[in-house]
Amino acid sequence: MLGLSTPFVIGIAGGSGSGKTTLAQIILSQVGVDRIAFLPHDAYYRRQDQMSMDERLGVNYDHPNALETELLIEHIKQLKNWNSVAKPVYDFKAYTRSHETVRVEPRTIIMVEGILIFAEPKLRKLIDMKIFVDTDPDICFIRRLERDLKERGRTVDSVVNQYLGTVRPSYIEFVEPSKRFADVIIPDGGLNSVASDMVVDHLRKVIGSTFQAL
Repeated sequence: MLGLSTPFVIGIAGGSGSGKTTLAQIILSQVGVDRIAFLPHDAYYRRQDQMSMDERLGVNYDHPNALETELLIEHIKQLKNWNSVAKPVYDFKAYTRSHETVRVEPRTIIMVEGILIFAEPKLRKLIDMKIFVDTDPDICFIRRLERDLKERGRTVDSVVNQYLGTVRPSYIEFVEPSKRFADVIIPDGGLNSVASDMVVDHLRKVIGSTFQAL
C-alpha cells in the first residue's frame, strides 16, 4: 500500500499465566481490533501429525524448538509490507496444528504475544516496543491450572507434572532472562490498569501520528 508508513510492532512477553493475554485483549478492545494485527506465538506451535499422542505429550512446549518462529518472523515481515498472512490455528487438545488458518490483514499496529518472543534474537529485532509482564510464580501457576482445566481439557495431574517438568525449568532458562530486553516491565499484567492505560495511550498516539503523516 503506497504512501503508508511501516506498521508499529509491539511485543508482550512473560511467563505462562502472567497476564499477557489479558493485557493483549485490553489493548485490542481499547485501541480497536480494526487497527491491530494480532499474532499470538502459541498459534505457531509446530505441526506434529507424524507423532503419536504419547510422543506429543512428551514434547517440551516451553522450549523455543517447539515453535515455528521462523514462520512468525516471515508473517511479521509480510504484514510490515502491508501484505495479509494466513495465521496457523493450533489445537491444544490434539497437541498439533489444525489444518485451518485465519487470514490476518495488515494494520497500523502489529501485536505479538508469547512467553518466548524476547528469547529469539531475530524476532526481537522486529519489535519496536517490548513489554514484559512480571507476575508472582504462584499466581501464574494458579491461572495456568484454571485455564488448562477449563479450556484445554487437561487434568490436574497433567498440569502439575507439565509445570514441574518443563514449564518452570524453561521459564528459568529462557523466559526470565529475556526480561532484560524489555522496554517496559508491567507487574500483574492486565490487572495493572495504570500501566495498561499508558500502553493504550501510547499506541493511540502511534496511530494518530501515522495518519497525520499521510
